[in-house]
Amino acid sequence: MRRMAGLRAALSLIGVAIVVLGGCTPSASEREILRFWAMGREGEVIAQLLPEFERKNPGIRVEVQQLPWTAAHEKLLTGFAGDALPDLCQLGNTWIPEFAALDALAPLDKLAASSKIVSAQDYFPGIWDTNVVAGGLRGIPWYVDTRVLFYRTDLLKQAGFDHAPRSWDEWKRALAAVKDKAGPSRFGILLPLNEFEPLLALGLQQPDPLLRDGGRYGGFASPGFRRALEFYAYMFRQGWTPTTGNAAISNVWSEFGRGFFAFYISGPWNIEEFKRRLPPERQGDWMTAPLPGPDGPGASTAGGSSLVIFRSSKHTQAAWRLIEYLSEPAAQIRFHQLTGDLPPRRTAWRDGHLADDVYAKAFLDQLERAKPAPKVPEWERIANAMQLMAEQVVSGHIGIDDATRELDREVDAILEKRRWMLARAKTP
Repeated sequence: MRRMAGLRAALSLIGVAIVVLGGCTPSASEREILRFWAMGREGEVIAQLLPEFERKNPGIRVEVQQLPWTAAHEKLLTGFAGDALPDLCQLGNTWIPEFAALDALAPLDKLAASSKIVSAQDYFPGIWDTNVVAGGLRGIPWYVDTRVLFYRTDLLKQAGFDHAPRSWDEWKRALAAVKDKAGPSRFGILLPLNEFEPLLALGLQQPDPLLRDGGRYGGFASPGFRRALEFYAYMFRQGWTPTTGNAAISNVWSEFGRGFFAFYISGPWNIEEFKRRLPPERQGDWMTAPLPGPDGPGASTAGGSSLVIFRSSKHTQAAWRLIEYLSEPAAQIRFHQLTGDLPPRRTAWRDGHLADDVYAKAFLDQLERAKPAPKVPEWERIANAMQLMAEQVVSGHIGIDDATRELDREVDAILEKRRWMLARAKTP
């Protein structure tokens, strides 16, 4: 009888414990649901990071919707118009000004200032600045992209150079020497005419802004951009680069491997591509380097994606906890291992996987001098106009002076609505 009484008491205690423990774990219906939209490869991979977040935050469940990059912009605008945006989202850095202008993004200044995880001082300054629009913080960098030189070390050595160029003058000498060795059927550099990023990087290296008067007018007729466009066109006039687009190159990696060109301006995704696609006998013949500038190491683009919270979200605090979790150096290192995307925080670069990657070191150096593109919603249209005008210059259909003046006229027309809206905002 005593044994039965003891058994009943034990079972009673177990029952109490089950009730108590059950009360500590929210049921599915009690959990706060966060809707998170993510794009491309990142949308596939993010699911691998969320179980740890949900374990640490048992009251939150994250629902991820993966969007293809080709449809993401339209989907976001449709969601905004229909009041159907998610709680938080991955947003390309050049899209942030557009959604800030729509007043769709929640301000993050106070959340970031009080955070023990998100520290502005640990982020590369140019990347952080892409998220500051009209003086307010609208996103937190998630991963970064910038452009550097990929180059053939053996071809430079044959041309008499033991290091990558560090200024435009050194770059010109190296390109001339490589072309002289290569002969008529090969080139010093590949500058695809359907890519605006190389010219943008050269423009960002100048002291003059690409847009003036607070983004109201084009600044392409400035001495700085004229200098950048002149240097860009000069490389074509000298025959150092073929007059072609990427589509005309059968395979960039194969052509780089066979020495069709010695320099290529590209982003971090090509580290793994060159490791994988170049033949074994060429794996020791390439390296990366920061972009040369007019008088020394130069600036480059500040790209990538950030994490934003939409103003319409009813779960701002929970969304911020997810942003903090994804901003932790350990999470960023894991994210890099899964995607190859570069982390925006200096702390994450101390990890051995990145610190020991000789090809990534140029990106680390370059990110300290990354600069954002003009932060206006119309930027992508402006970049397209810049690219088309540069193609006209390269083909000899228009001179530098006329091209930059015409480009400013086109850009001023693109920005007409912006000027009207800014003027109206100042009207009492």
